[in-house]
Parts: sequence; C-alpha cells; structure tokens
Amino acid sequence: MNEHQNDIIEQTREDEDSKTEEPPMFRVILLNDDYTPKIFVVEILVTIFHKSAAAATELMWQVHNGGRGVAGVYPRDVAETKVAVATTLARENEFPLKMIIEEDR
Repeated sequence: MNEHQNDIIEQTREDEDSKTEEPPMFRVILLNDDYTPKIFVVEILVTIFHKSAAAATELMWQVHNGGRGVAGVYPRDVAETKVAVATTLARENEFPLKMIIEEDR
C-alpha cells in the first residue's frame, strides 16, 4: 500500500469515528405535587417509562418524599416525547403532574 492509500484509509476511519458519537443524554425528572394521585404516577411510570410495577412504586415514593426523582435518561427527542405524552395524559385527567428535562452530565 502506498502513502496516499494509507491517508485515505485513515481519513475514512476518522469519518466513521465521528459518525458514531453518542447523542447527549437527558434526564426526565418527575416533580412532586400534592394533587396527582400516586396510582396515576405509577401508571405513567409503567406505561410510558417502562418501569416494573415495583420500580415505579419505589420511584413514586422517592418523588413523594424527596420532591423529585429520575424517571429515565434518554436522547433529547425521546425525553421530550415521553414528557409530552405523560403531560398530555395528566392534563386529560385534570392532574397537574410536572416533569422537567435536564442534561445528564
């Protein structure tokens, strides 16, 4: 192989490496409120965030007692979609459920 071919191979490897970067991840933070029923929070965590019933219940109590908890860590578009779906379901049921998104560092 000549020097020119080696340069092409190295450039190709660099291009491949830059294409496989992981997207930045974001935490979906569930915030406590005094009005959304605990069972509804557990349902949201099971159906939208794919937690087991036990994990969802544990997280619900963490949020209830500590004020906030991490529902999951996702790429931005996934996090935003999950928050939108959960918020829509909460509003349809007249609950003030609130979630925020924070960059996972």
